[in-house]
Amino acid sequence: MSDNDQIDPGKTGEAEDLREETAEAAPELAEHDNANDRIAKLEKQLEEANAATLYAQAEMQNVRRRAEKEAKDARAYAVTQFARDVLSVADNLSRALGAIPNELRGDDKMKGLVTGLEATGRELETVFTRHGIAKISAMGEALDPNRHQAMMEVPNDEAEPGTIVQEIQTGYMLNDRLLRPALVGVAKKPD
Repeated sequence: MSDNDQIDPGKTGEAEDLREETAEAAPELAEHDNANDRIAKLEKQLEEANAATLYAQAEMQNVRRRAEKEAKDARAYAVTQFARDVLSVADNLSRALGAIPNELRGDDKMKGLVTGLEATGRELETVFTRHGIAKISAMGEALDPNRHQAMMEVPNDEAEPGTIVQEIQTGYMLNDRLLRPALVGVAKKPD
């Protein structure tokens, strides 16, 4: 050992004092480390709880929006089946008017009947319009499978293939939804 490596007897006591202080502080340090661990654990739980709360709020908002949309759709489309049933009444009224020959329309005895049937047809159209039921235009238009149902192909020189040249049954929309497709005949090139 060199002179520098010799231990000063006064410093030996200081080292022992330092060891005793460290030993006395060890429980406090352990408690401090334990507190830091608990704080970190609590902060993690708080972050998880905040994330869960945000998720729950977003989910509640989505549920509310879905419920509002479903309620709006229910109000707008609740009459769908009833409207389909009433369309058959409109079809029968239209057929009845179409079945009356022109020569009988001028007859005084039939004039009142024809006028009454026509007035009933106009009133039915007014009620349809008031409740968002609209006829689908078909004649002369290109076939749209979302609104028209092709029932047959009709040879035609004058119309482009795929153009509607005959309407068998009128189609209707309820607001922006198809209530009943128009049954149509579509032009095709003659053989």
